[in-house]
Amino acid sequence: MKQGMRFGLAALLALSLFGTALAKKVEITWWHAMSGSRLKVVEAIVDEFNATHPDIQLNALYTGKYAETLTKYVAAYRTGTAPNLVQVYEVGTQTMLDSGAIVPVYKIPGMLGEEWDWAQYVIPITNYYSTDGNLWSMPFNSSTAMLYYNKDLFKKAGLDPNKPPRTWKEVEEYGKKLVESGVVDHALSFGWPGWVFEQMFAYHNQLFADHENGRKGRAEKVLFNGPFGQMVLETWTRLAKEKVFLYGGPEYSANTAFVGGQIAMLIQSTSSLAGITKGADFQVGTTFLPRFEGYPRGNSVIGGGSLWVTKGQSKEELAAVWEFLKFLAREDVAVQWHKGTGYFPTVNNAVQALLNEGWFSKDQNYLTAFLQILSGRRDTPAATGVRLGPFVQIRELERAAIEKAVSGKLTPKQALDEAAAKANQLLAQYNKLH
Repeated sequence: MKQGMRFGLAALLALSLFGTALAKKVEITWWHAMSGSRLKVVEAIVDEFNATHPDIQLNALYTGKYAETLTKYVAAYRTGTAPNLVQVYEVGTQTMLDSGAIVPVYKIPGMLGEEWDWAQYVIPITNYYSTDGNLWSMPFNSSTAMLYYNKDLFKKAGLDPNKPPRTWKEVEEYGKKLVESGVVDHALSFGWPGWVFEQMFAYHNQLFADHENGRKGRAEKVLFNGPFGQMVLETWTRLAKEKVFLYGGPEYSANTAFVGGQIAMLIQSTSSLAGITKGADFQVGTTFLPRFEGYPRGNSVIGGGSLWVTKGQSKEELAAVWEFLKFLAREDVAVQWHKGTGYFPTVNNAVQALLNEGWFSKDQNYLTAFLQILSGRRDTPAATGVRLGPFVQIRELERAAIEKAVSGKLTPKQALDEAAAKANQLLAQYNKLH
């Protein structure tokens, strides 16, 4: 009888200890801005991580678009309710660096007694998010802009579908032919117009702001209203008058017109490739961004976002976050992310695996943007990309300037001067606070 009681007590004790072990599962939260088809890929990756890490529960929450997510994070950190991990788009980089809210990712392995090979990540991506050679946020959804074009409409207009435009002069020539042939009412539009404007500076190795694009100290003055910026916007304004260019609105608004065959060319993020390919009932082609002749070569600049780790969490939580960041660097996970979204694979072994598989040979559209960033310069601040404290607001000023110029409300110079004056005020206010 006593032996039976002892057995029963032992069993209860074992169950109690087992229950305690289960209760010690580390729970972490990740805020992100991935919606639509990208959300499904995020959910699949998170589900796999949780299944393969039974001691961790990662809760991934969609918290709105990029700007909303950044605003919510800043507010949450101030009230002590921030997530363990947050996705922030590239224009929020300086804000996060100045926030005092994050643990630089390059420090985390040492804090946990580990080592990590940072050389495994694709260099143009890590360059954007590094300061003094150290990586502060983890590459995740990196993209750049490229030119999409409708091969079927090219054929109808008498253009060679295998010879897309390489320069802005050719964009104008092709665009006029497309419009004059009656194939489309307008030939070209942009996604993220302000970002495309910034791309032109990086792509032609032109500084966008002082202090070496804000990389040798906080920028105090923008330079986008100088001769180069004026030339770019004058070109786009002329194309609008010729009905070659159609202002398509912010972010991904212009994608609908392209997929619907209303325009023949679109400059948009590589992250739209999967969605555009699935939605189009025509043959989609892609090529490098068009160049302005006579200017030096830079590089297309990184867009998308990266992952930032919140300061002040427990060591157990930090270790769990680090496990997820390492998981994202796994070859199969990086390949899954790239194939499902069009964002770059961020680690070199994933790129090699895709090459070995023949992925890029089967669909060279996925190779276009990758070749573009790898073939550009990496050794100048202009080619690496600009950092601005109030970048979110400044990009909106750029977008508004483009809209005012191409609609004829202001001349390109007036529009850029107005935007630059407001941007410099924002920089002064930001720098005073920091």
